[in-house]
Amino acid sequence: MTEATKNEQLSYEQARAELASVVERLEAGGTSLEESLALWERGEQLAGVCQRWLDGARARIDAARQRPEE
Repeated sequence: MTEATKNEQLSYEQARAELASVVERLEAGGTSLEESLALWERGEQLAGVCQRWLDGARARIDAARQRPEE
């Protein structure tokens, strides 16, 4: 299974929790440059997953608001 496939299977909550963990590790410091770069890249991936979930939610809300009331 590719990394992209794994990312797409994450729920918003899972991606957000992992992203928070990545940020904590980066803020704590004490990692090598290579590990810091890998964490940064993972954080960017997770932020993208979260943004896609939020964009999808916004689209659903907008669609629901435009439907005529029954």
